[in-house]
Amino acid sequence: MHLTLRVLISHGRVARRLGLGPESRINMLRNILTGLVRHERIETTRARADEVQFYAEKLIDYAKQGDTNEKSMKMADFWLTEKDLIRKLFVVLAPRFENQSSGYTRVARIPNRENLDCAAMAVIEYKGNPFPPLFPVRRRDELNLINQLLKGYREEKVHLRTGNKLS
Repeated sequence: MHLTLRVLISHGRVARRLGLGPESRINMLRNILTGLVRHERIETTRARADEVQFYAEKLIDYAKQGDTNEKSMKMADFWLTEKDLIRKLFVVLAPRFENQSSGYTRVARIPNRENLDCAAMAVIEYKGNPFPPLFPVRRRDELNLINQLLKGYREEKVHLRTGNKLS
């Protein structure tokens, strides 16, 4: 009973504990976000990728307002530790997502680390980056022999149900 009460009570914690404290957590998120803006695709743990995704999307939302907006410049200055990336944010990334209202990032799960901690890993990336896709695009295999036979079987089954004969 004592264990279940601890699980149900959150004690005001709404964010993941990713570091040694709140300042450590913010610094880690800033470094991950800076790497994401620089490389447009990074590999990190799943918890960190899920946490930084919100901030990455908010940063693009602010960047779409333009570099003349004071609040967007403050946000870019705070979240990006390397100041040369502020220009990339406003010149490259913001125009890329000009016609989108949300969904600028993609998180893909990858196999767990196999060294000491076996941590669950993920790749977070901005959509439309110049890298090849993580997962190959599935092509439609309608012309395969098996798929053609299945299609014919389905059509025959429909015609038998309706009472029409195939010609």
